[in-house]
Amino acid sequence: MTNHELANTFRLIADLLDIQGEVIYVTLAYRKVADNLDALGRDINDVWREGKLREIPGVGKAIADKMDELLRTGQLGFLERLQAEVPATLAELLRVPDLGPKKINLFWRSLGVTTLAQLEAAARGGQLRSLSGMGAKSEAKILAGLESLGRRSGRTPLGAALPAALEMLAALRQAPGVVDAALGGSLRRMKSTVGDLDLLAAAADSAPVMQAFVSQPGVARILGQGGTKASVEFVNGLRAQLWVHPPERFGTALQYATGSKEHNVRLRQLALDRGLSLSDQALVRADGSEILCATEAEVYAVLGLPWIAPELREDRGEIQAALAGSLPALIESSQRRAELHSHSTWSDGRATIREMALAARARGLQVLAITDHSGGLGITGGLSLEDIVRQRAEIEALQIELGDSIRLLQGAEVEIRADGTLDYSDEVLAQFDIIVASLHTSLRQPRTQVTNRLLNAIRNPHVDIIGHPTGRLIPDREGADLDMDAVLAAAAASGVALEINANPNRLDLDDVYARRAMEMGIRLAINTDAHDPGHLAQEVFGIALARRAWVEPQHVINTWQPDALLAWLGARS
Repeated sequence: MTNHELANTFRLIADLLDIQGEVIYVTLAYRKVADNLDALGRDINDVWREGKLREIPGVGKAIADKMDELLRTGQLGFLERLQAEVPATLAELLRVPDLGPKKINLFWRSLGVTTLAQLEAAARGGQLRSLSGMGAKSEAKILAGLESLGRRSGRTPLGAALPAALEMLAALRQAPGVVDAALGGSLRRMKSTVGDLDLLAAAADSAPVMQAFVSQPGVARILGQGGTKASVEFVNGLRAQLWVHPPERFGTALQYATGSKEHNVRLRQLALDRGLSLSDQALVRADGSEILCATEAEVYAVLGLPWIAPELREDRGEIQAALAGSLPALIESSQRRAELHSHSTWSDGRATIREMALAARARGLQVLAITDHSGGLGITGGLSLEDIVRQRAEIEALQIELGDSIRLLQGAEVEIRADGTLDYSDEVLAQFDIIVASLHTSLRQPRTQVTNRLLNAIRNPHVDIIGHPTGRLIPDREGADLDMDAVLAAAAASGVALEINANPNRLDLDDVYARRAMEMGIRLAINTDAHDPGHLAQEVFGIALARRAWVEPQHVINTWQPDALLAWLGARS
């Protein structure tokens, strides 16, 4: 068994115990072990053979014994007995948004529902609404959740895929004979979710490179290995594939493997128009002679184009823009001067304001806004009216200590309540330097209702930024069903900035709407929503999303000189 398979076994146990009604600390113990297995970084089989299972955080004797049984036999008596009491298929129902173990138990005990298909049939047949604690609205919510579940792709979030792939890439560049290496596919185009991890290497002799790839730590299975391609599965469940090409053909190989399919189709047509054919190996003339390209820039140059950034390669007009000489000068991480959405221990952050400020300064930022949650979002322990005054004093004292090395702003991430009002009165909002207004709750309200909530916030003159506009969480929660035409029109009219939230679990606003916003003259803000200093590094994901949206730096308020940014905030307030 791989780490990921073992982790999923313990998650299944936790799910079935949850549905059965087991006390929460027992199920949490299994989930913690599952998470630690996925993050272990070593093959669990090696740890088991060394007799060190109990050195894994959260693993006591009882769980170690279960691990031992699973790794020795591939089976677990405890799980088999549990499944005799609670059908294993019930765990699938937990994937339905907003459906918890108590409701699943109710449906199972009352109606015999044990599968997603049976749940949908019961909901469409009006059988759920008559049960205790249910009603027509609850039933409709479950149907909406089932439809949402059907739209999920099963792809890996960018935030998990990119660090793993970069680690592989660094190792690949050290492999014998490798003269160049790169990421490919949707990962190189920095899509919010990716399938398998694609890597390419340039080397005259592929054999030692292939061997190094399939022998890297964490490989659980070799799925395939040939002369130029190898595929592996890692203990954490990720899959990766490597292509090795001669250095003189690396440019065409990299261009082909990066995609997208639609971009490549249009590029191949452009080649045909010039009497050439384009493949992953070379550009070929009508007489059969080849044009070899060691770099992507050479591929595009042969076709009469400047190099096109991978983030743009989605056939959204990038080739036409390249032909016309009008490709955007895309934003770079180095151009971002300000972080305007961050949290501290005053709400749900894990670092003090001082720690956040020092980390921001170390990253070269010139402005940091501390935007702790307002009090209405109960789970965050947000700022009370008294806290606002005390926090202001702390920030002002720290500003004196740090001098001109970084400018600190007192802000707030203010909850947009279910009724459309904001958590603080206008008088309180006016006390802050910057206000981020966000949706966190009641995201499944009808479109008109949830859209009107956001419009109320956009039209409030004290609100400067709309944070993570749809409220989505990748891959588990879809965003609110907003009328984005209305949202964008209101933002354009009010002058509020819309956030590109760089947290890889959000990446919200998405690239399609970010591009529309930019084209409408709406200002954008790329923020990390950092809850600890390490989160500030997640700006890379927000920058990538903005690049996919064709965003140039002048459209992003975080890139402005501090004086210009502060003047804009002052004019709004």
